Amino acid sequence: MKKIINDPNQVVQDMVQGMVAAYPEALKQVPETMVLARKDSPVQGKVGVVSGGGSGHEPAHAGYVGKGMLDAAVAGEVFTSPTPDQVLEAIKAVDGGSGVFLVIKNYTGDVLNFEMAAELAEAEGIDVQYVVVNDDVAVEDSSFTTGRRGIAGTVFVHKITGAKAESGGSLAEVKQVGEKVVANVRSMGMALKPCTVPAAGSPSFELKDDEMEIGIGIHGEPGIERKEIASADQIAEELTAKVLQDLDYTTGEDVAVMINGLGSTPEMELYIVNKRVQEILKEKGITVYKTFVGEYMTALEMTGCSVTLLKLDDELKTLLDADSDAPAFRS
Repeated sequence: MKKIINDPNQVVQDMVQGMVAAYPEALKQVPETMVLARKDSPVQGKVGVVSGGGSGHEPAHAGYVGKGMLDAAVAGEVFTSPTPDQVLEAIKAVDGGSGVFLVIKNYTGDVLNFEMAAELAEAEGIDVQYVVVNDDVAVEDSSFTTGRRGIAGTVFVHKITGAKAESGGSLAEVKQVGEKVVANVRSMGMALKPCTVPAAGSPSFELKDDEMEIGIGIHGEPGIERKEIASADQIAEELTAKVLQDLDYTTGEDVAVMINGLGSTPEMELYIVNKRVQEILKEKGITVYKTFVGEYMTALEMTGCSVTLLKLDDELKTLLDADSDAPAFRS
């Protein structure tokens, strides 16, 4: 294992402190927790928006803490859900009196622990609502979840619910728009090389030099097929076809596109994938409103990418375009 770390068991603590040191004007660490919050939180009268999960997906989730996006993010150990007490501390840290909204990726540990934290917060008088993101069309169930997994489409949920809360939306309105995004976003990924969890010290799975895995999850969960490596165009065609088969994107609405790198994929290669995705959408008469290319939700140093499409209406366009100063959101 070659990694630029200190103690393999302290990587999350070191990372959180390093992020605060990088953005001291914008971020703060909630004392004695692995919670990063907006420096000005809680914002009185505003719905607080919280997300999080296992570390190793950077810039998700703490990179999306900022005005117009998340109010706080909870960092669990690498690929491990944060505990309910940590999530509760995040909820309390951003409660400005108008309730708190949770964005949860559909992994069993995340759902259980965030829901438990919501119940604890409700017992303390804080109104909490949430949405569970399940945008991955690859597999219905996996070793980490019941139902579809939540992957890169979660970033669109962060952006749009965060913008709704920033604009003064009520907790019910933030929940409504979050559910709208979940209903209209789909993703699928693939990998060429595995990643290594620092505490484990060995790759999470194995692929031969001439193999790729289609439909893999962001923790290395199995996909739908392992086969001979293909060209960028073929990969783009397969991922996009699966997404388009799952939801009707041809009814006239515009879409947002995200080509997401999983940690070790050069931007050059992501743009090559994007080229073919854009061609496919044009061929099908689907209008691209906005495109995002880069690393938005990674899997440590996994080599691969995912394709996400979000069907847009006028409300979602406005919220997607709204200003955000979250350090990692590239629009």
